[in-house]
Amino acid sequence: MAASFPDSVNENDIGKAKFIGELLVPAAPFDQKSGRETWTVAFAPNGSYFAWSQGHRIVRLIPWAKCLKNFSIGHNGEATNASSPRRLSRQNSNGGQEIQTADEPREHTIDCGDIVWGLAFGSSVPEKQSRCVNIGWHRFKFGQDQLLLATGLNNGRIKIWDVYTGKLLLNLMDHTELVRDLTFAPDGSLMLVSASRDKTLRVWDLKDDGNMVKVLRGHQNWVYCSAFSPDSSILCSVGAGKAVCTQVPLYLF
Repeated sequence: MAASFPDSVNENDIGKAKFIGELLVPAAPFDQKSGRETWTVAFAPNGSYFAWSQGHRIVRLIPWAKCLKNFSIGHNGEATNASSPRRLSRQNSNGGQEIQTADEPREHTIDCGDIVWGLAFGSSVPEKQSRCVNIGWHRFKFGQDQLLLATGLNNGRIKIWDVYTGKLLLNLMDHTELVRDLTFAPDGSLMLVSASRDKTLRVWDLKDDGNMVKVLRGHQNWVYCSAFSPDSSILCSVGAGKAVCTQVPLYLF
């Protein structure tokens, strides 16, 4: 079966894609040792932040608009400094001297305590309208302007962070193997699904103190990745097998 692009995609435009920049970490004394893994990246739903697992347990949170300015994109769409990629230090790239306003996203790092395999941003603001019915009463209260980052770790733990403050909010510990992938429902419910090498997917309700509401055991091998449908009603997942597993409808367990 031949592959084809959707009508909305112009195949000619794909060939015009331009390299605009590269984020690099300078060498450090321990870079020759194990731990220099840069396995995952993620964008915040509102485009405010870019998260990058840059190795040695560290996740860097970068204000994306500021990052694009540093790439110096020209009027013709090409980067003016593509031959000189932006290099990020392990400290604040500005040496900590730049004055930040209260509402301005701040570039900073988070030490997750173990190798980071998965990243996902979550927000209580829906990305799209959903037809799913969610539970209305929860003990763990999130503000409407709060942005969360979920990190899946080598030791099987999932740590939930406040993006703006870097504060650890929740530590989820039910997986028995490393957490390979994380995904939030796009309806603002803060339902999180984790995929693990323990052959399971687990569904967490972050509004209910991170309560694990379901274990999905359809896979016979490691689970690599999962994704929600746009209305949050269907979850699909793939792993070290030859099939796509689906759960529908997700919230009516």
